[in-house]
Amino acid sequence: MIWSMGDPIRHVLFDADGVLQDLPGGWYAAMEPYLGSRSRDFLHETWSDELPMLAGRGDYLPVLAASLEKYGVSTPAAELYDAVWKNIVLIEESLDIVRTLKRNGYGVHLGTNQECYRGAHMREVLGYDDLFDVSCYSYDLGVAKPDPSFFTRAAERIGADADSILFIDDTAKNIIGARTAGLHAEQWDFTQGHAALHTVFTRHGISAA
Repeated sequence: MIWSMGDPIRHVLFDADGVLQDLPGGWYAAMEPYLGSRSRDFLHETWSDELPMLAGRGDYLPVLAASLEKYGVSTPAAELYDAVWKNIVLIEESLDIVRTLKRNGYGVHLGTNQECYRGAHMREVLGYDDLFDVSCYSYDLGVAKPDPSFFTRAAERIGADADSILFIDDTAKNIIGARTAGLHAEQWDFTQGHAALHTVFTRHGISAA
């Protein structure tokens, strides 16, 4: 048995965006062909409008369509959504680490804020359902990070005590939410390099090699 600081960690819960996957060039650049210099304002507005959908309440595409109309963009919402929201590049080295952990006997799980359309794309097209033991999408759990309830429900779905789970995420407020719920949690994103992630695992007594 591999021991960490205190009880053994037997499960690793991974965030998606910034940890396992990336939007090439970033969101602002992706929207510039449609909105130019207004991309930042548009995205911050639509991300705010999207919050209920992250918790599984409502349909995002009509909301996106209304926002595009407000900004005078003629591109159909579904077409723009496919071009931007589904333009996901997998971070292969991160996925290799997930596979190694799985081979080493750890439970590997996904914990991500998504509305249902992007979540379905990740599950079915990107193959996350096959990769992970348990998938915890916010739209499916009915609550989004950083709410500690997200992590409580994730632990229940995994079927493990919170203190046996290490959560990896690129956002500080989500780390706080996870720790509040009793999980171990560390902030990391792929731009820091995977050697730094291996250091995190070593510190927690996790064999990821």
